[in-house]
Amino acid sequence: MSILVNKDTKVITQGITGNTGQFHTRMCREYGNGMEAFVAGVNPRRAGEDFEGIPIYGTVKEAKEQTGATVSVIYVPPAGAAAAIWEAVDADLDLVICITEGIPVRDMLELRNKMRAENKSTLLLGPNCPGVITPDEIKIGIMPGHIHKKGRIGVVSRSGTLTYEAVAQLTELGLGQSSAVGIGGDPINGLKHIDVLKMFNDDPDTDAVVMIGEIGGPDEVNAARWAKENMTKPVVSFIAGVTAPAGKRMGHAGALISGGDDTAQAKIEVLEECGIRTTMDPSEMGKLLKSVL
Repeated sequence: MSILVNKDTKVITQGITGNTGQFHTRMCREYGNGMEAFVAGVNPRRAGEDFEGIPIYGTVKEAKEQTGATVSVIYVPPAGAAAAIWEAVDADLDLVICITEGIPVRDMLELRNKMRAENKSTLLLGPNCPGVITPDEIKIGIMPGHIHKKGRIGVVSRSGTLTYEAVAQLTELGLGQSSAVGIGGDPINGLKHIDVLKMFNDDPDTDAVVMIGEIGGPDEVNAARWAKENMTKPVVSFIAGVTAPAGKRMGHAGALISGGDDTAQAKIEVLEECGIRTTMDPSEMGKLLKSVL
């Protein structure tokens, strides 16, 4: 059992012929059940060709019909990425994972409004995220596979590199992960912390969760308040950006502090009030998790 993806998941790569799409599709195929999982690529100009044995189709809809794929991963450049997401959503895939960084906010705003207006049930992970992995089964995205180990701890994070940091610590402590999910750092994205916490809460093979957040936006606070009322498993957290000055935009497009509740300190206070243990030191995430088991 896992959340979002497992060894039986069938995946389409959108942007499979670009350098990034080629490299990461190759890496993902070498991990777990990847050779069976990655069944199609999409590039309208290269339809009928193949990439190392993976057939390339002109549209996501055609790729889905021909292969039975339910998940898509997107490495399309920023200018066309929102349209690529919509094409996958319009094909009624179960899950769309967008790795692309730098998609214009306006494009994502239009996309989100369109998804809501047409009441689409497709889940979106990202954009600007590392993807999702269920250790030893499947990895879809850009995370390094070798640091992961099968286990019973869920990881959900806005930061790619901090996801890897938490995962490496859990592996070193012998705990391992049930699934690790990078939700991305953009201001307008798909799945939020709260959505992934709900999935981990319902997953019989997850015993506890590491939740990694950042300054900016209300997501972590919303998740903490939900967790206080509903979560049956321990959650520990690290919030990045304690030293960031208010009103300044930091690295990630979503990490903009306007003051008030979206500073790191304010988030940490709410998390602690909601019973979520936090650490100010990212190198202590694994040990903190182990202490609540």
